[in-house]
Amino acid sequence: MGEYSRPSENDKCDAANASQAWAETVRLLAVGTQIAGEVIGRQPFGAFLSIDGHADAVGLARVDRMPTCMELPTLGQRVTGQVIWHADHNHQVGITLSEWSSHEDLLPRFAERVGQVVAGHVTKVAPIGFFVRIASCVEGLVPLTEPVEDLAEAVHEGQLIFVQIIAVDLERSRVLLSPNLASRSSRVLETSTPDDYLDVIDVLPKPNGQRLFL
Repeated sequence: MGEYSRPSENDKCDAANASQAWAETVRLLAVGTQIAGEVIGRQPFGAFLSIDGHADAVGLARVDRMPTCMELPTLGQRVTGQVIWHADHNHQVGITLSEWSSHEDLLPRFAERVGQVVAGHVTKVAPIGFFVRIASCVEGLVPLTEPVEDLAEAVHEGQLIFVQIIAVDLERSRVLLSPNLASRSSRVLETSTPDDYLDVIDVLPKPNGQRLFL
């Protein structure tokens, strides 16, 4: 079995039964209901769950609710959570997992620290720049204006570096940084306002399709 699978591939879901029981599922599993269950399938967009006491119900915990420093639960793992929505078109019950909900979002703290210099560790070096983790689940990008041949020598994963917080976009969960004591070979994107930094990210490719911001 690969990393990803659907409930039907694991003989854990009968779509016909889920459809027939949908009205009762919605009634018994109202929004706000606390649930416990087991992971019966995983996809890049989320984890499918069986729900204790509701044999015909299929839950889905979507990754857009998951803190980026966490991973999807594994197949067969026991979880708890809360019902947050119902999808009539595919008879799925939306779940936010308890461990996700209890995780503190540290990003707003950094919105108040724009202009300050902070320490962090480089987590990824890419053609567009390098990423620095400045807190648990909070990473920012130091973008480059053009490819730098010796960037890998100047900056490497795990390196402790001091960066200045240039801009924080809470709505889009993005952090833009500028190196404070980085190598001179790192050519940082030079723009006139913090908004320019944020706008440029929309046209920068995201390596390996990963989520690079909180």
